[in-house]
Amino acid sequence: MFTSIFIIVNPIEATMVFVSLTQEASPAEKSRICVRTTLVAFSVAMIFALAGDMILRFFGITVDSLRVAGGILLFLVAIDMLRAKPHKKVTEAEIEDATTRDDISIFPLAIPLLTGPGAITTVIVNMGASSTLVEKMLVLLAICLTFSATYAILRSAEYIDNFLGVTGIMVFTRIMGLILGAIAVDFVSVGAWNIYISMASGA
Repeated sequence: MFTSIFIIVNPIEATMVFVSLTQEASPAEKSRICVRTTLVAFSVAMIFALAGDMILRFFGITVDSLRVAGGILLFLVAIDMLRAKPHKKVTEAEIEDATTRDDISIFPLAIPLLTGPGAITTVIVNMGASSTLVEKMLVLLAICLTFSATYAILRSAEYIDNFLGVTGIMVFTRIMGLILGAIAVDFVSVGAWNIYISMASGA
């Protein structure tokens, strides 16, 4: 659970966007942006995790259907990561627009860079697939740990960017993309199998 959420959030790659958008900010301003970005992204992830079941029921969607759709989405993200396409979650137009904003912590840093469609789908699927209270609490714990690590990484964004460089971050991104691809395949296979079993039993 932690692995899938951490990889799709991918705070290591996010450091490049964070550094590029906060070049002219003071240390105090960078700290404020870091805190607000992490809190907003964490809040969005928690809201969808807690309200995920209600959202699925409202739209009449099963967890397995979302698991298949989410797996396909994650696989597309994984392909971009394997091809080391930087900032794929944030378009060039969004980055250009962000340079004219007074506050970039909510958009584009928190949404969609950290908590985008892939992250939202992942937390909903993980919560929906949890059958017991303990399992649901573990998912919530995984979200907390992910964004605690995200805060620490963003606080050290300049050091990480200088130490790893673009090449190092892209190598890390490719490795994470490979793991995310495997997670995506598991999402699709489990979801498709459960849908098949459900249809077969109802026939």
